[in-house]
Amino acid sequence: MVVSRDFQEVSVLECILGGLQIDVDVETQPERAQSKLAKSKVDALIVDCDLTGSDRFLRNLQHDSHFPVNTPLVVMSGPRERHEIDATGALLSFEKPISVEQAVRTLSAARNLILDGRLRYHRQALGVPVALSCGTRKRLQAELVNLSQGGIGIHAEKELEPEKAIQVSFKLPGTRYTVKAQGEIAWTDRDGNAGIRFVDIPTRVQKGLQIWLAQQYFAQ
Repeated sequence: MVVSRDFQEVSVLECILGGLQIDVDVETQPERAQSKLAKSKVDALIVDCDLTGSDRFLRNLQHDSHFPVNTPLVVMSGPRERHEIDATGALLSFEKPISVEQAVRTLSAARNLILDGRLRYHRQALGVPVALSCGTRKRLQAELVNLSQGGIGIHAEKELEPEKAIQVSFKLPGTRYTVKAQGEIAWTDRDGNAGIRFVDIPTRVQKGLQIWLAQQYFAQ
């Protein structure tokens, strides 16, 4: 989302963001932008600090639970002191008039952050076996329903009992790669569904998992 009514600068942003395959929603009123953010998620936010009401809008964002802290915030403005820019909470910024070179560099960085965020929270639907064990006491076969970088969703024949630690082992579809990791049960229900959060996973395994998930994400 771009919050600005400086249409000359907005046209530059739309052109560059379009080249980066990022859709743009332009809002000219901070109040309406705030309302939209409360109802829908955006991958990144660009705010024109020269727009009337933008200072209050940016202050409100820092206390708005509807605006995730990991969403890239970019501000643009005429010449301002560095401390004024820092006070907005923005991760990235550029000065108006926007140069194409500067905008490409800044927005490319924002795009990388967007993709990192999407991949971090992307859940890949699956339907493969997963082996669960808690020490040497319990061994259970279940179905792996979905997979993310941080954990898995499973379905078992019966409700799982919360354990301090649980070992998971499953094979990534289409590969010879087996993921083995220590996890903890984050939630369960009476139908045998559960979410398991990874708490200890080898670096090599984590990297392989990230690459596989990225391949599935971009193949969609």
